[in-house]
Amino acid sequence: MADDGDVSLLVIVVDVNPIWWGQQILKESQFTLSKCMDAVMVMGNSHLAMSRKHRLAIIASHSQESRFLYPGKQWKMGNFAESGDIGSTESNCSGSKDGKYELLAIGNDIITEEIKDLMSKTEVRAQLTETLLAGSLAKALCYIHKVNKELEVGQELNSRILVIKAAEDSASQYMNFMNVIFAAQKQNILIDACVLDSESGLLQQWVFLPDPEQRSQLVLPPPVHVDYRAACFCHRNLIEIGYVCSVCLSIFCNFSPICTTCETAFRIALPPVLKTKKKKPKLSTHNYLTS
Repeated sequence: MADDGDVSLLVIVVDVNPIWWGQQILKESQFTLSKCMDAVMVMGNSHLAMSRKHRLAIIASHSQESRFLYPGKQWKMGNFAESGDIGSTESNCSGSKDGKYELLAIGNDIITEEIKDLMSKTEVRAQLTETLLAGSLAKALCYIHKVNKELEVGQELNSRILVIKAAEDSASQYMNFMNVIFAAQKQNILIDACVLDSESGLLQQWVFLPDPEQRSQLVLPPPVHVDYRAACFCHRNLIEIGYVCSVCLSIFCNFSPICTTCETAFRIALPPVLKTKKKKPKLSTHNYLTS
C-alpha cells in the first residue's frame, strides 16, 4: 500500500468519437455514450471517496480535439480537493440535493456540462473518423507532470492512466503514440486500457480497477495468452517475416518504396550495372614466306 502522505492521481481518457458512438445507436446497442460516462463517473467518484489524498482527472478524446472534462474550466481542482470548500462553484452547480458528497455532486455536474458542450459543437466530417488518442495521452502526461510540481515537500505522486478505448487503432498516429508510451514508461506511469470494441494492437487490457500497489496483494486471473507476432500496418495480419520502416518502425507484409505511415521515400539499392568492355581488335598475324 502507498504511504498516507502520498497523492494518488487517476487520469481517465475516454474515447468519445461521435462516429463510433453513432454507429452503436444504429446497431441498437444498449451500451451508449451516456451509460459509458455514467460508469466513468462512478469509478472516478469511487477513487475520490477512498481518500482525501486522491486526485482525479477525466479527458475526452474526440476526433477533433482533446478536452478536460474534470477538472473543468469553472474551478481549480487543487484548491477545492484539498480544502473541500465549494466556493464560487456553488452558484454554477446544483450541489448535493440527496445527501451526496458535495465534491462528487459538483464533479458530476461539471462532467455532464462539459460533455454536452463538446458533443454539441461537433462537426461530423467524413474525413475525420480517427480519435486523437495520442494527443489525449500526451495531455494526460502533461497534467501529471503539473500535479507533481505542485506537491508539497515530502509528498510523492502515484499516478496512472486509464484509457477507455472505443474506435479502432489509427496507423497515422503510431509515431506519436509510441513516443507517449516511451515517455510514460520513463516516468514510471502505468497505462491501463479498457477496449470496448475490437482488440487493439497498441493497448492490452487487464485488471484496471485496483491501484498498482494493491494488485500485488490480490489473486488476479492468469494473464491472457498474447501472440507476440507483429501485425502489419497495411492489412493488420500477423506476420513472422516482413519489412520494417527504418524511420518510424512501421511493419509491412509487402515491400513498398514509400512508407504509408511517415511517407518516407526509400532509396532502393539497385544491383550494380556491369559495363561491357569494348573488345580490342585482334591484330592479324601474317606469315611472310621468303623465297
